[in-house]
Amino acid sequence: MVDGSMIQCVWRGRAQLGEGPLWCAERGEAGQLLFVDILGRTLHVHDFASGRTRSWPLDEACCWLAPRADGDGFIAGLASRLVHLRLDENGPRIVDAWATPEEPAGNRFNDAAVDAQGRLWFGSMRENEKESGEPGQGAFYRLDAAGLRRVDHGYGVANGPAISPDGRTLYHSDTVAGIVYAFDLSLEGGLSGKREHLRFHGAQGYPDGMTCDVEGGLWVAHWGGGRVSRFLPDGTLDETLILPASRVTSCAFGGPELDQLYITTAADGREQEALAGSLFRVAPGIRGLSSPMFAA
Repeated sequence: MVDGSMIQCVWRGRAQLGEGPLWCAERGEAGQLLFVDILGRTLHVHDFASGRTRSWPLDEACCWLAPRADGDGFIAGLASRLVHLRLDENGPRIVDAWATPEEPAGNRFNDAAVDAQGRLWFGSMRENEKESGEPGQGAFYRLDAAGLRRVDHGYGVANGPAISPDGRTLYHSDTVAGIVYAFDLSLEGGLSGKREHLRFHGAQGYPDGMTCDVEGGLWVAHWGGGRVSRFLPDGTLDETLILPASRVTSCAFGGPELDQLYITTAADGREQEALAGSLFRVAPGIRGLSSPMFAA
């Protein structure tokens, strides 16, 4: 277990639902970490060199961003649509929109990842999973040059896609069910062999966002569990990072050497926690993977 004193709070904020950390090496003097506050409808940019964080309000909640391979900004998942977004010193600006899958009323998009071939994988969830309605209304999608396709369904909260370093395994979770699934991922983008990889219980909380490191370790944020855990490819628990905030939402490697793990949290429903909603950073002793770019 990493000593708690090694975990730094690099932005003491109150993000209601901090999510979607994304390292952008080409931005700023030494790179910047972008992350969003979904409920607060805010985009944050944390600069590695200066340690400063800038924030911009958004007209619609943004759930994630992924860099475009043509260098022209990002594809972003807003609550109800996919858009082409540019970000400069004046803040974010939407310049175009993508065809968007139809979702049941009360649903929004949630969490995404890009694989080495530039395909975008993203999920959806009920805006308030406690609302009455059909269970498991969330789905999982793939967007690539061939178009948009629903590849799985039946999720309470579809969360945290992550792809192994060799590109052969895709991890995806249903937070409500407490399960992280593993799929076999083909070079052509096909998913097969869906299986239960991890199941969370009790004080562990629920699996939220996740990322892989260069050795194939899977780092998973524990919503309600106040920690991030590293699991070996066979599912064995290898490392635990304890956070001073219980609703841990996601994590991503960053820094010039990709040796810093950034961790987002949520303040929603945690008014008594002084650091809930803050951004944290720790050097866990292993490097992560660079973020692939969306190529469609």
